[in-house]
Amino acid sequence: MPDVDASALLLVAGKVRSDGDFVFYNQPAHSSGAVRHEGKRNDGGQVTDALLVDLTRAEPVVETVVLAASADGGSFGRVPGLYIRVLDTQHGTEVARFDSTDATVETAFVLGEFYRRQGAWKFRAVGQGYGSGLEGLATDYGITVDEPQRAVPPAPPSPATLVQGPLPPVAPPVTMPPPVAPPVTMPPPMAPPMTPRPPAAPPAPVRLSKVTLTKEAPSVSLSKQGGTAGALRVNLNWEVRKQFSGWGSKRGRAVAMHADLDLDLCALYELSDGRKGVVQALGNAFGALHQPPYIHLDGDDRTGAVASGENLSINLDHKQSFRRILIFVTIYEGARSFADLHATVTLQPLNGAPIDFSLDECTVPSTVCALALITSSGADLVVQREARYLIPARGVSPQRTVDHAYGWGMNWTPGRK
Repeated sequence: MPDVDASALLLVAGKVRSDGDFVFYNQPAHSSGAVRHEGKRNDGGQVTDALLVDLTRAEPVVETVVLAASADGGSFGRVPGLYIRVLDTQHGTEVARFDSTDATVETAFVLGEFYRRQGAWKFRAVGQGYGSGLEGLATDYGITVDEPQRAVPPAPPSPATLVQGPLPPVAPPVTMPPPVAPPVTMPPPMAPPMTPRPPAAPPAPVRLSKVTLTKEAPSVSLSKQGGTAGALRVNLNWEVRKQFSGWGSKRGRAVAMHADLDLDLCALYELSDGRKGVVQALGNAFGALHQPPYIHLDGDDRTGAVASGENLSINLDHKQSFRRILIFVTIYEGARSFADLHATVTLQPLNGAPIDFSLDECTVPSTVCALALITSSGADLVVQREARYLIPARGVSPQRTVDHAYGWGMNWTPGRK
C-alpha cells in the first residue's frame, strides 16, 4: 500500500507567497506557528497523519489554508478508507469529516480547506485530485520544486564551422610596425568606484524527496541525500498499542505497560581519535553539540508524543570526527518489553531529505533496541537501519547489553536520572 503524507499550503490570492508557505514532512512548521505537521500514528493498522492548525496565528493576509495529501509508491486507488476530519482539540470533538471514496489513479489530493469569509474562518471539503503527485500539487500553487538535474545534450556545431569543398587561399600575414602612443595627460585621482552589491541569491527550492529504510534496503549515504552540514536531528516517537495490567499472556508474549512509559533515546559514539562514550539522560550525560562528542540529547521526554518525542542532534560540521555512532533506545520504566509498542525513527538533516523507518513488532521480552548504526566511510557517513531487539541477561544493564552486542568495550557503572 502507498505511503500517504499530509501537507498544507497557506495562500494569498490563490498562491503561496514563498516556499515557506508549504508545510509538509520536509518543512514541518510554518514560521507564523499557524500550521505544524505533527506526523504519523499507527493504531492497529489505521495510519493517521496529523496537521495542527491554529487559525488564530495565521497572518491577516492569509486567505486560505489548503489541506492536502500525497501518495508515495502508488495511487490513492490503492489506499482504502481515505478521509479527512477536522477535530476541535480543545473540546475533543469532530467538527467536520470528508470521506474520499472515488479515488483511482490520483497520487495527490486537495481534501479540504479553511477559508476566510466576513472575518470568520470556515471549512469546506474539496476532493480535487492530481495525477502528478505532490510535485504537481505544489507547483500548481506556486511552489518551486527541486528537480534532479538532467544531462544536457551537446549543442550542434555552428554552421560557420562547417567546411565543404577546398579551403580558400589564405593571405600571407603582414607585419605592421607598432603604433606610437600619443602623450597622455593623467586626470587628477578620483575615488574608486563603488562596487555594486551582487544580487541576492534566490531561495533554495523545496525538496520533496524522502528515504524510508527497510529490511530490503537498510542503508543510505547522508551526502547523497544532501546531509553534509549542520545538525542531523534524530527523533523517536512511540505509542502503546495495548495496555496490560499484569505480566504474561496465553500467547506467550510477555508485556506489562502502564501510562507513565518512559523510553530513553541514547547514542554510543566512537570518535576518530579513539575516544568512546555514551550520550543519554541517565547520569545527565546529555553531551554537547559544538564540542566533543558533537552529539547532544535535547531532553528527556516521557510521553512519546508525535510533536515532541525524544530528540538527539549530531553536528555534521564535524563528521570527520566520527568513526561510528550507534543510536539505541532503552525502557527506563513503565514496561518490561517493547512488545505491543509502535515506534518511528526519523533522521532529519538540516538540508537533506529525511530518513525514517518504523520498528517492527517485538516478539521477545526486550528492554533495549539498537535503532541505527552511523559509520564513517571517509568523507561521508552511512546510516544503517538496525531495528535489533536485545534481551539483557539477569543483572546486566541495557547499556552494557548493547555495548557487548556491538563490541564497544566500555566500562559501566550504575547511574540514575
